[in-house]
Amino acid sequence: MTPRDPALAIRLEGCAKTFADGTKALAPLDLAIGAGETLAFLGPSGCGKTTLLRLIAGLDSPDPGGRVWFDDKEVTPLPIERRQVGMVFQSYALFPNMTVAENIAYGLKVRGEPRDRRRTRVAELLAMMRIEALAGRAIDQLSGGQRQRVALARAIAPRPRLLLFDEPLTALDAKLREALRLEIDGLLRKLGTTAVYVTHDQAEAMALGDRIVVMNHGRIAQIGTPHEIYHHPADRFVAEFVGLMNHVSGEIRDGWLHCPAGRIPLDRETAAGQGEVMFRPETVCLAGTGETHLKGTLAASFFLGDRTRLLVDGIGEQSIVVDVVGPVDLPLGTPVPLRIQSPAMAAKGST
Repeated sequence: MTPRDPALAIRLEGCAKTFADGTKALAPLDLAIGAGETLAFLGPSGCGKTTLLRLIAGLDSPDPGGRVWFDDKEVTPLPIERRQVGMVFQSYALFPNMTVAENIAYGLKVRGEPRDRRRTRVAELLAMMRIEALAGRAIDQLSGGQRQRVALARAIAPRPRLLLFDEPLTALDAKLREALRLEIDGLLRKLGTTAVYVTHDQAEAMALGDRIVVMNHGRIAQIGTPHEIYHHPADRFVAEFVGLMNHVSGEIRDGWLHCPAGRIPLDRETAAGQGEVMFRPETVCLAGTGETHLKGTLAASFFLGDRTRLLVDGIGEQSIVVDVVGPVDLPLGTPVPLRIQSPAMAAKGST
């Protein structure tokens, strides 16, 4: 097996993107990606995450003044074929007139690899992806999951120093998406290659990203580990986009938010006055015989297997979402005492 090149560090300086019609897809931004890191770009459609990926790939150029660096080499003017990157697309982008093995070997053939080395590398990748039996099949004879494995194998065949994923699992069903997500995570850890993963699916970003870049309207809203993004969102947009979030308004004083349904402990010193707090569904539980912070009325109940999701009215302007471990058998309209297990976050303004 040929030794792989050391992982690549990426740096973007002042990169913005304005399209020919005047649309500003990206505001000027700086970004550093560590060697061997998997960085996930997360955000809604149109937020600029794919545009940013294309700038890194060399498929698009930044506005004048923007610069892209691979290690200590500026690659801004270089097209994708000269950047030593591998890409995996949502559409797979496989060649229908080639077999599985021929698709995987394509990049190696373009680079002029000798036939015997191509054959060895293809066999290695077929085994890695557990698709040896598919080597001679045409692409239209494959399932969606099999096609995605072929696309992965083709992307890593030339041993790129950077792997780029553009929403590669979106077209798959939920169960297959989860299975392939686990495979991609294991693959990236095995290869040690620097990777950038674009998705609008927060579960994918949380599972695969060493860090997550949350984007909104062409700007970076927050960069952090999955734990930081989820538990310490930088603003209201991040808090609401990543996971479910409850909101309750009332009067803040003495480290609590007071509302007609009770009071909620805060996670930090907050100026007294009218305000709003946010807390996750899993940080609330049925109070039972313990301390009660809030009292509401059960409006709906959904059994989700490992937990039951309750919707509780009478506390905020909208129903409060409460996730309780295991089954809960309560009739609708039942008074529900709740306890906040983790202090709530004072709500910040949106970006």
